[in-house]
Amino acid sequence: MALRPEVVGETTDTLVHQLEWKDAVLYALGVGAKRDELDYLYEGRGPRVLPTYAVIPTFPAMDALFEKTGGDLLGVVHGAQSITLHRPFIAGEKLFTVGKVDGIYDMKRMAQAIFTTETKDAAGGLVCETEWQILFRLDGGFGGERPPQSLRNRKPEREPDFEITEKTTEEQALLYRLSGDLNPLHADPAIGEKAGFGQPILHGLCTYGYAGRAVLNALCDGDPAKLKSLRGQFRKPVWPGETLITRGWREGDEVILRVSTAERPDEDCFTNASATITD
Repeated sequence: MALRPEVVGETTDTLVHQLEWKDAVLYALGVGAKRDELDYLYEGRGPRVLPTYAVIPTFPAMDALFEKTGGDLLGVVHGAQSITLHRPFIAGEKLFTVGKVDGIYDMKRMAQAIFTTETKDAAGGLVCETEWQILFRLDGGFGGERPPQSLRNRKPEREPDFEITEKTTEEQALLYRLSGDLNPLHADPAIGEKAGFGQPILHGLCTYGYAGRAVLNALCDGDPAKLKSLRGQFRKPVWPGETLITRGWREGDEVILRVSTAERPDEDCFTNASATITD
């Protein structure tokens, strides 16, 4: 199906997500949480919910938005992601999400779509907002307008305030996908080969979750209420089993972030990234 720029501005129905404690724990394990992060892994302590869980209630809305836009899904890759948190998630609560096709742009060789979502609680209070930049590698050249310039930041010329190294497992993508992103690109070797990656790749949002945990543990004392936003671009694929290195430079309430791998230390896989935190 061809990409359909005419759907810009359309929204989804309100889609419901019941956030059970097992969902929060499964997500935390999927993005690498360890036993010393027990507040996120044990129902006897809540459990707390990682702020980057913000993407999970949006998956049904994202599916609906992809149905609206069309395009060749074999060529789809995740370009960038941002979340804005208005309060922490609560295990056991019901969440209501509406998605929107915010823009579809022509990059000549490929196309870019911007999807946005709002997630509210049962009382109508805004819990989180997300923005997704999706690249359609096989759908460019339709004569549309160019995308707006992406936000960029420069890492400071000094040593990072923190550096966290975590090895993923070869099964990491298979575990992460159980939280809702069932794209076979992350599981099926034949699809990974056909898509040009040679094998299944780790979800960009799994790397994103690792980055969010790093900020939370390094600068927020593990308190989810202190992480207010997280954004960045997915530049290079990560393969399950690689070792992620997250570096952060704090400048006031902003934290400049970069994520690379030990296997390819000179290539940032998550870049132009930053978080907003409070004390």
